[in-house]
Amino acid sequence: MPLVPPAQPDGVAVQPGYAQAGSGQGSSPTLPVPTWESRSTAYESGTHPGSWQPTSPAFPGPLPPYAVPGPDQRGASRAAPGARGLLVLAASVGLAAGLVGGGAGAFLVNRSTAPTVSSPLPAPQPGATLRPDGSIAKIAATALPSVVTIKISTAEGAGTGSGFVIDGAGHILTNNHVVSPAADGGTIAVELSDGSSVDATIVGRDASYDLAVLKVERAGLTPLAWGRSTEVVVGDGVIAVGAPLGLEATVTSGIISALDRPVVAGDGNESSFINAIQTDAAINPGNSGGPLLDMNGRVIGVNSAIARDPGSATGVSGSIGVGFAIPSDQAARTAEQLITTGKAVHPVIGVRLDGRFEGSGAKVLTPGGVTEGSAAATAGLQDGDVIVAFDGKRVADRNQLVVAIRARTVGETVTLTIERNGQRITLPLTLQSSGS
Repeated sequence: MPLVPPAQPDGVAVQPGYAQAGSGQGSSPTLPVPTWESRSTAYESGTHPGSWQPTSPAFPGPLPPYAVPGPDQRGASRAAPGARGLLVLAASVGLAAGLVGGGAGAFLVNRSTAPTVSSPLPAPQPGATLRPDGSIAKIAATALPSVVTIKISTAEGAGTGSGFVIDGAGHILTNNHVVSPAADGGTIAVELSDGSSVDATIVGRDASYDLAVLKVERAGLTPLAWGRSTEVVVGDGVIAVGAPLGLEATVTSGIISALDRPVVAGDGNESSFINAIQTDAAINPGNSGGPLLDMNGRVIGVNSAIARDPGSATGVSGSIGVGFAIPSDQAARTAEQLITTGKAVHPVIGVRLDGRFEGSGAKVLTPGGVTEGSAAATAGLQDGDVIVAFDGKRVADRNQLVVAIRARTVGETVTLTIERNGQRITLPLTLQSSGS
C-alpha cells in the first residue's frame, strides 16, 4: 500500500510523531495517517491498535453516522429513521475499515471554565430517588438533563450527534466531527432534554483532539461533573449517554475494557489522535460527543469512535462492543483552551519519523529528522534514533508515539527511551508547543 503524506493540521513544520509533508525530501517517504496496513486486512492483520484503519468521520468523509432524511426523502416514514440511517451507514462504511466516528457528519450525499472534579452532581429527575445511589437508573436520571442532541444542517444534508453541558454559561462539549460539516456554512441546533431547541454557535474546535465547544443562549442549564480519567481502571463500570441513530436520551452500560488505546481516525486536516478509553458499552453512530460516565455519574470520557468488523458480509456494522472515548482529563483541558482562546494547544517533540520503518518503535528520519532548536534537539535525540518507550511505556509504532505525546501537556517533562547503535539510552525531554 503506498504511503500517504500526512496533513499539517496546525500549519506547523514539525508535528509530533509523523513526518512533515512538503519538506522537500522527496526521497524519504512520509508517515501515512494513520497506518500502513491495507484496508482489506486492517482489522484482522494484528491485535495492535496501530493496525486499525481509520475512517473519515468529518464531512465529507466516508463515514456517515446517523443521517436525517433529506428533502428528497420527506415522504419516507418517520417510523424507521434508524433503518434509513443504517442504510446510509452501510453504503459508506463498506468503503472504509476499522474505526468509525460515532457522531454526526452523516450526510446523505453526504470564560467560564470547564467544570472541575469537585463540581456537584445535578439534581436527579423526579422518581430517580426510588433507585439506589450508584444504580444505572439513578445515574441516568441525574445525567440525562445535561445531555443534548446536536442537529446540523447544510445545503448538502443533515446529521445528528450528541453533546453535554460543561458549565452554567451555555457551553456544550461535543466531537469536532459532529459539527465540522457546518463550520463553514450551515446551522447547528441543540435539542435540550426538555425537548426545546436552541441555535448554537461554535466557540472553538480542534480536529486533532476531535473536540469542539458550542455556545447556546439558555439560562438554567446544569453541567455534568468531570471525573478523573487517570483514576479509572479496567473493569470499572461505565454508562454511555447520547443519541444513537438519532434516538435521543439513549442510555447504555458496560465496563472499561482497556486504557491507553492509540486510536487515529480521520484523514487529511481532520485526523484525530486519541489515547483512548476502550469500552464495551454500546456506542453507535449518533453517540459521538456524548459523555461516558463512571458509576458516580461523572464524565470520564467523550465518546468518539467505534471499531467495525470488516469481515461483515454486508459491511453494515453498529456496535460490536469495541468503542473508544477521549479521556476526560484531555477533554476538560482542551475544552477550557477552546473556550478561552478558541483553539487548542498541541504538545510536540520536534521530530520527523521515517515512514519506511517497519520495526518496533518509532524511528527518527535520516537525514533531517530532528528539528534544530526543538525539544528533541535539546534533549539530545539524533537522526536515526529509534524511540522504543515513552515515560516507561513501550512504543510499538509511530501512531502510539503520536497519541502518547498528544495526551500530555506543553511544558511537561517526559522520558524517552531510545535505541542507538545497539544501545538503549534514556533521555528526559520537555514537551514544547506546536506553535513555538
